[in-house]
Amino acid sequence: MSEPKRKQLRSVDAPFVVLGPSGVAVRDRLKYLTPEDEKVLRLAGEHLGRLASLDLKVRCADGNDHNADTWASRKRDLTAESSSRWAGSITKATHDQWALSRRCQLAHIQCLESGVRTLMHRLSQPIGEKGTKRAPGGYRSRHEWFAKSRRLAALEHRLEEARTEREAATVHVVRGGRKLLNTRHNLNAAQLTEAQWREQWEAERWFLAADGESGKRFGNETIRVAPDGEVSIKLPAPLAHLANAKHGRYVLASPVAFKHRGQEWADRITANRAVAYRIHYDVQRGRWYLTASWQRPTVKTVPLDTARAKGMIGVDTNADHFAAYHLDLHGNPVGDPRRFFYDLTGTAPHRDAQIRHAITQVLRWAKRCGVAAIGIEDLDFTDEKTREKHGRRKRFRQLISGIPTGRLKARLVSMAAETGLSIVAVDPAYTSQWGDQHWRKPLTAPRRKMSRHDAAGIAIGRRALGHPIRRRTTPPHDDQSDRRGHRTVQVGPGVRGSEETRPSVMERAHDARRRAETQQRKRGTSASKTVGDARSAGQWVQDSLLLTD
Repeated sequence: MSEPKRKQLRSVDAPFVVLGPSGVAVRDRLKYLTPEDEKVLRLAGEHLGRLASLDLKVRCADGNDHNADTWASRKRDLTAESSSRWAGSITKATHDQWALSRRCQLAHIQCLESGVRTLMHRLSQPIGEKGTKRAPGGYRSRHEWFAKSRRLAALEHRLEEARTEREAATVHVVRGGRKLLNTRHNLNAAQLTEAQWREQWEAERWFLAADGESGKRFGNETIRVAPDGEVSIKLPAPLAHLANAKHGRYVLASPVAFKHRGQEWADRITANRAVAYRIHYDVQRGRWYLTASWQRPTVKTVPLDTARAKGMIGVDTNADHFAAYHLDLHGNPVGDPRRFFYDLTGTAPHRDAQIRHAITQVLRWAKRCGVAAIGIEDLDFTDEKTREKHGRRKRFRQLISGIPTGRLKARLVSMAAETGLSIVAVDPAYTSQWGDQHWRKPLTAPRRKMSRHDAAGIAIGRRALGHPIRRRTTPPHDDQSDRRGHRTVQVGPGVRGSEETRPSVMERAHDARRRAETQQRKRGTSASKTVGDARSAGQWVQDSLLLTD
């Protein structure tokens, strides 16, 4: 009789300490702008935005034929209409936008390829064939099979077009955003009038951003911010007649004061180190903002052993909350599970605020626990979002799409670096399954409710600490056979004797032999307790008197 095949588990990657943030951005509102200031900003943004659109069009037309000569030619043409520094900022922004479009194009092709493979596999299966965890089965009816065959043809056509465009280096870029462009055809659903949409569209296409320059005064010659908060802008050549200061500059009436990281910003501009600035207008609020950003030197992360020295906080990411658990250095759960909820419905600023609030609560709790690191899964649900893989499981696909993986990692890494905590990323393989199997039931108590997500937090923390997820369970069975199932190991697989019979308590004690010998020497013969041999104390006295006589 052949032995049953064991399930082949995929290899688990080793945990690692995540690198810290490489850049910083702070923002402040321009509160006291005069009507003349707003007029100048609108004219400059509109003029430079038109130049940026023309430059992006030329760059997309160049495709893979782009080189240093074409870049220099474009910059010369823009310099005549603005200035050399504005031209440099525009061309750099154009290159970044083109490169981002190329990366998105490649991701789109990979998504189409995944969908085509899944459809071809399912169409090749018999109708009604059940699937497994590793491979989906066939479709449930001939009608569904026919509909999916038509979708396969559509996806293959899209894939062919995308591959052709990539070979020709053709990208589709919308300055202002594709989402806002499509909103033009659904003004009623967006609750906007045509004039309101037009105002948002024009504001998004303005260009008022300048890269920093090390060695220049206050780190930027185009948009300059003095230590006292005074903001001045180098106007483009056609708008030089609007300047109110020397050398074609315009000084805004509204100063800025960066309350967050203000001292760090002041130290940089005092040392004339590069700081990039961007001025943008929020149409819905009717407010102007200035954002300052700069790069940080790459900071060497702490060693993994140092991050593990004080224990770990294991955090399981879910669609509506973080499930966290505190573990000591040896991987033992401490206290009760903690849950930090957030609401990802509503506008993008609301969702971002919810994530930041939940992360802040996690970090404060971690500091109170005294740990030096937080363990989190290295999640990437790019392949899991495909429509063809999960079929009609629409709610499950929405659940996966709702988990903020990318934004969460970026926010958590940057905020943890400010609090002095490290982030340890672990492989997410089997954390929920094994955590539920080994930790949920043992830790459940009348006053402690354990969920699957809480158990997953323990599994994540143990993996970040370098311990196996499986816990120490009860002793083995009363015999050495496996007739009642395979015994769970007690120690690591490399320890000798880990599968042997558990010794008795007396044999495990360090003074078992000495105590056993002492008890045997002091112990006397006990009287028989059977009914026939039992005697009372009075009978023993009578026998002794007869012998004396």
